[in-house]
Amino acid sequence: MNDVSMINSTSSSGASGGASEQAVALDQTMRTMGKAARAAAAELATQSTQAKNTALQAMADALLEQRNELLAANAEDMAAARERALESALVDRLELTDSRIDGMVNGLLQVAQLSDPVGEISDLKYQPSGIQVGKMRVPLGVIGMIYESRPNVTMEAASLCLKSGNAVILRGGSEAIASNRAIARCITSGLEAAGLPLATVQLVSTIDRAAVGLMLGMSDYIDVIVPRGGKGLIERVSTEATVPVIKHLDGVCHVYIDSHADCEKAISIAVNAKTQRYGTCNTMETLLVASELAAELLPEIGAQLSAAGVELRGCPATQAILPDCELAVDADWATEYLAPILSIRIVESVDQAIEHINCYGSRHTDSIVTEYLPNAQRFLRAVDSSSVMVNVSTRFADGFEYGLGAEIGISTDKLHARGPVGLEGLTSQKYIVLGEGQVRK
Repeated sequence: MNDVSMINSTSSSGASGGASEQAVALDQTMRTMGKAARAAAAELATQSTQAKNTALQAMADALLEQRNELLAANAEDMAAARERALESALVDRLELTDSRIDGMVNGLLQVAQLSDPVGEISDLKYQPSGIQVGKMRVPLGVIGMIYESRPNVTMEAASLCLKSGNAVILRGGSEAIASNRAIARCITSGLEAAGLPLATVQLVSTIDRAAVGLMLGMSDYIDVIVPRGGKGLIERVSTEATVPVIKHLDGVCHVYIDSHADCEKAISIAVNAKTQRYGTCNTMETLLVASELAAELLPEIGAQLSAAGVELRGCPATQAILPDCELAVDADWATEYLAPILSIRIVESVDQAIEHINCYGSRHTDSIVTEYLPNAQRFLRAVDSSSVMVNVSTRFADGFEYGLGAEIGISTDKLHARGPVGLEGLTSQKYIVLGEGQVRK
């Protein structure tokens, strides 16, 4: 792996080098990484599934062996984050615990067990001319991953890109630099154990933000950019990139409790969707409740959420039932809080709930709680989101829970990939044509 430590030493050379020399050095280094990634991708595309799985298993072993080193590196990042007074949601995402390390290990093993999509042939059919036409699944090539906080993304991205036959250049946030470097060493161990090119996974270890700008313009070397982080990062990538982007901006997720809902299910799902974790993109930010059940359900839901420390903001009808609830303003309906804050609105029908979601939502994840099949089917068809659910918490919208092993991100785009992006989302298809000497007349 190219640790790119040279960038840091070059960037701190002061007056002797100058800003222009630093910029040239950084540009050269990033292009060197790009060339190496392109070469690694070409080699990786022909590697066996066994070799890739061997690397994944070795990475998992390295995580377990280097657990203490990972925790120590993360403690360094956590201390720096608190000193910088980062937002609580970022600090929560940054932390590595024993259970989160175990989660990375389990994710690697699950990815290793998944079917390898590379080389799959589908839709092979004879045509009147006698030729056979079909499609073969192939890697995208080189992925550029730009992300904030969450050091576990380093391993998730590496595992998915490796298994899907792609090389990847990883640029994590400065707040997680020590953790990412420690995880990168485990990745290197896995690649070495399997005899795979080390440039398959490269970590940009500089905290210079100029590296991000360079990646966004490296269309000669990078086939797709995947940003994962806050709204500012996603907007910058979307605006500046000359490379195709797989992205989502916000996670303004909803749970709608229908008039035909099972009350016990509704309370459990609503509380879990908000309180299981606050700082994730699939956490519920707005609760919609059918007017027929509002008076029955909201007091209990409000009591449980308040006991968990959640601040409630609601429409006037909600305030009439929950007097301690603050009045929601229009901006609340479109806000991703990533915090213990929840907006509540009482609606008159499933159609009004759908209208609200499609107006204020972010096309991420939305759920209906109902026992009435026609309303469930209407909700599934009409809500324009990447994941639409029935009788389940929005917190299940991630690659691991969907059986993808892990995810490189959740796409709210409609082209190429939508929803949690796993192995198949990191591949494309090309036409293959088989013949026996046919020529066109």
